[in-house]
Amino acid sequence: MSASHFPIYLAGPTGSGKTAVALELARALAPVEVINADAFQVYRGMEIISAAPSSEETLEVPHHHFGVLDPSENSDAALFATRAREMIAEVRLRAVPLVVGGSGLYLKAITHGLAPTPKSDPELRAQLDRESLESLVSRYEQLDPDGAASTNLKNRRYVTRNLEISLLSGEPASKLKSEWQDNHPKICGFFLRRDREELYSRINERTPLMFQKGVVAEVEALTDTSQTAAKAIGIREIRDHLAGNLSEAECIDAIRQATRRYAKRQLSWFKREPAFHSLEISAEDSPASIVSRMLPHIHAFELED
Repeated sequence: MSASHFPIYLAGPTGSGKTAVALELARALAPVEVINADAFQVYRGMEIISAAPSSEETLEVPHHHFGVLDPSENSDAALFATRAREMIAEVRLRAVPLVVGGSGLYLKAITHGLAPTPKSDPELRAQLDRESLESLVSRYEQLDPDGAASTNLKNRRYVTRNLEISLLSGEPASKLKSEWQDNHPKICGFFLRRDREELYSRINERTPLMFQKGVVAEVEALTDTSQTAAKAIGIREIRDHLAGNLSEAECIDAIRQATRRYAKRQLSWFKREPAFHSLEISAEDSPASIVSRMLPHIHAFELED
């Protein structure tokens, strides 16, 4: 690796084994520092439910952007990508930045860059500031129903800014925030793809282990979760269990089903992302054997870079 190291991106659906492969790759390419690209591993106090790397794993290799937000804080692709890009720029001066995660939108915001949104207009902002929150929410819901559905509508600042973007651009803020600066970035990226049935089996096996590790107590301790954090798979189901609406077995089955659906969406997302090299892996593959297949692509990219 050169003095100014290029980042490597490692993606894959939940349960695909990204963490084990990342550690093996870090050993092969040392010095390496891991940067989180998972939307929920960014929250502290949600380590079990988000399947964040263990303390032993983070001691072996430096990890960044894990557990940096309180669950009460909202996040989005733009904020997430800005922080991650800053970390990549810092880390690459001393080590290989290994960006690991399965959140397609957040990863793409890092690799492709979100298109810039209009700057705030003082005159329009002054008009909006004179309106009630109820009026702002109503207008925003009409202009950008999809964006409104994923926005904390009690937060006046979020609603005002998204409405302002929609008005100034003539486009829904959510649409503008999903457009890209670079549609064809040259990156060194990999996507771990397992057979769907094998992946589902791994998910089914992993879910009860979360309960053994104490995920119910972890969720019970989350007294104030933002709209973003509350989307983590398992929180709603475990809260239903705590309320007495689901038995533990029913809760486990519900989480398994929701996780399998999420994994299916992740597989579909990355199937459409040519910037990531797809690696077909199976139960017979060890992390070391997977890394041995990645290394030729990494070295070829280094020569081209």
